[in-house]
Amino acid sequence: MGMADAQSLLRNIKNRRRASLSATESQRKVSYRVGFREGYRQGVQYGIQNYPKLFDGTSIVIATHNQLDMLRQCINSIAAYTNSSYEIIVVDNASTDGTADYLQKAQGLMRSRIMDSHRGLSGALNAGMMMAKGTTIVLMRSETCVTDNWLDNMLVCLNSDDGIGMVSPVTEFERNDNRPDASPWRRTDRLTGYCLLFRRKLFEEAGYFDEGYEDSNFVDDNYSIRVRLLGKSLVIANDACVHNIGGEGGGASADRSATVDDHDRFYFIDKWNNPYEWIHRVRSHKHISHGETITSVSFYPERVAVQGFGANIYWIENGQRRQIEGVVSFPITRISQIDLRRWPVGAPITAHEAERRWRGLGDPIGLDIGIARLPDGASYHVEGGTIRKITSSAAMQAWSLHLKPSLAVSDKMLEERAEGLPIIAPPLLKQPL
Repeated sequence: MGMADAQSLLRNIKNRRRASLSATESQRKVSYRVGFREGYRQGVQYGIQNYPKLFDGTSIVIATHNQLDMLRQCINSIAAYTNSSYEIIVVDNASTDGTADYLQKAQGLMRSRIMDSHRGLSGALNAGMMMAKGTTIVLMRSETCVTDNWLDNMLVCLNSDDGIGMVSPVTEFERNDNRPDASPWRRTDRLTGYCLLFRRKLFEEAGYFDEGYEDSNFVDDNYSIRVRLLGKSLVIANDACVHNIGGEGGGASADRSATVDDHDRFYFIDKWNNPYEWIHRVRSHKHISHGETITSVSFYPERVAVQGFGANIYWIENGQRRQIEGVVSFPITRISQIDLRRWPVGAPITAHEAERRWRGLGDPIGLDIGIARLPDGASYHVEGGTIRKITSSAAMQAWSLHLKPSLAVSDKMLEERAEGLPIIAPPLLKQPL
């Protein structure tokens, strides 16, 4: 074999080897893509199947906004001082200080949600509660640092009485006194929301925070009132300590102004007028005294149309939700999915029949369905043999009750009707929940 023939043979061998390696590499790439797609499919299916499952532990929801250093300290303190089973969920309220990058690199150690815009403290907390999988939930702001036994002591307090709705720690307490002791547990009318512990069951009964508030203590005050309306107590656990290391709070804007506080104050007053009067009325109501379970929807009117964040619209009556078939031409109130699920499903109803009932058509005395107005200015929603006082103009507007037929009546005309629980405005939601 000549030199030229030998070189040609060598080139052919190299070319065949390259072709063989190229084919092998292509097969590997194809196998990788197929395996990746199948693994992703199985992962999604596993997630769907296990989505409703909870774990016997605490979901720690941390709301943050432009407080990266404080957030790191907060998470490090949780890792150092938390003995009970927990998961961490961080909701970043559109920070611009590198928080999003930090959270992306920390995937696997915690779950996170990076908001596309600033949604206020309520919006951040709501997003975190929607993600929570624990049987108990802690809501925390990123400027909080925890200490020894903080969660264990709060859990002992919460589990000491089924009537306790929420527990908060103290911010200044000697660490060597931070041990279980029932004597420092103190009931209160309101809790500050830098750190709140409650059962998941309470979240399912009370619902989400009101996103109509921007960033202020009224966020916490409003939720405290709603929890107390359910007949639950608020307790400060003086044997649990966390530290506030500065700032306005996770989820709050760094440039929060007095204008925001004024907005939230007026919004609070418009919703409640005198909230403690309503708490007293509800606590003395027969529903509470008879031990009936009270949830958020217990304070929502019947004979109204509601919609969650889906396409279906429901008619509420006799403690059921009935899907409305056809085009609805009367007002609809948007509520959360967690509230919507509180009503069992009844038989469908036509849009025509639902509207007839909403407008009170065919009622011979004009009082079976509509608003009864008393001389003192009080307004009641009439639901058959039951009348229910409307707490505020905000509640009237939220449920579009001001558009229903109304009638000026005397106290005597309402004497034979039982008084139900008052009607409050649902929380305003600005995101799908």
